[in-house]
Amino acid sequence: MEIDGVWYLGEGHVALRRAQLGEGDVILQTLASGVSRGTERLVFEGKVPESEYDRMALPWMEGHFSFPVKYGYANVARVIEGPQDLIGAHAFSLNPHQTHIRATRDSLALLPPDLPVERATLAANMETALNAIWDSELQRNTPVIVVGAGLVGCLTAYLASRIGGADVTLIDIDPAREEIAQALGLAFCHPDAAPTDVPTAFHCSANDAGLATAINALGFEGQVIEMSWFGDRPVSVPLGGAFHANRLTIRCSQVGAVAPSRRASTNHAQRMATAIGLLDDPALDTLITHRIPFRETPTLLPARLAAGAEGIATVITY
Repeated sequence: MEIDGVWYLGEGHVALRRAQLGEGDVILQTLASGVSRGTERLVFEGKVPESEYDRMALPWMEGHFSFPVKYGYANVARVIEGPQDLIGAHAFSLNPHQTHIRATRDSLALLPPDLPVERATLAANMETALNAIWDSELQRNTPVIVVGAGLVGCLTAYLASRIGGADVTLIDIDPAREEIAQALGLAFCHPDAAPTDVPTAFHCSANDAGLATAINALGFEGQVIEMSWFGDRPVSVPLGGAFHANRLTIRCSQVGAVAPSRRASTNHAQRMATAIGLLDDPALDTLITHRIPFRETPTLLPARLAAGAEGIATVITY
């Protein structure tokens, strides 16, 4: 079977390329795929450090980070060939943006039949947010800030409130993000008005100033859960002032490993299943702000990956 896929070519170019479907015992027709703007922007701009090529590689990607490369990891598709008990089922997988996929059964996360297809594209980012909540070991009824109201930041703030029982403030320099925060039942403020003396701050802005906001908001022995990935950019970290005397901690949360507090009892598949279950709230639909028809990705996708692009989540429709 021939399929069409989205390829990043370098120098700001995106193209559709036709190829034969790969290996696997299940064939699925893609219904929607989510664009992970932070990570895919680094791929699109060629800013993945060579030292991270192997760790960043996905099982179903093709090409190379030095270009061309077919990359993406938020595919929602319907099973059209394979085991009889799967026919017609919807599944999430870490596959690129392409019209059809061939996968192994154990690489698919089956979706509830009533979960809207577009909302299901948020599963990978929800899993990232969930792992960060586990990494933080949040205490209920404590103040928490989340700096950076992109998709991962919004989902992290949402989960800190929903399952962490925290008093959450979402922080961003863009006042338009306040409407999103309100839809999710969250407080919102500009960095200049950030709360202080908080025990936990999640940093999701991939920006030096955002990291400084997170650090400066902490109280004694507070922690920053660093969720940003800066690619090949150097980062200025303000370790002066009260950082030393307040015994502050900066801790990385990355979805490649299950949080230590859950690692003995939860594997990757179980964590993904939990994340999918947390997508049951229609309020999350407000995070999907842009849609791109698959055939128009060469002309429309670069703008969605540009620095400063408006909106939160972009979904490619098929």
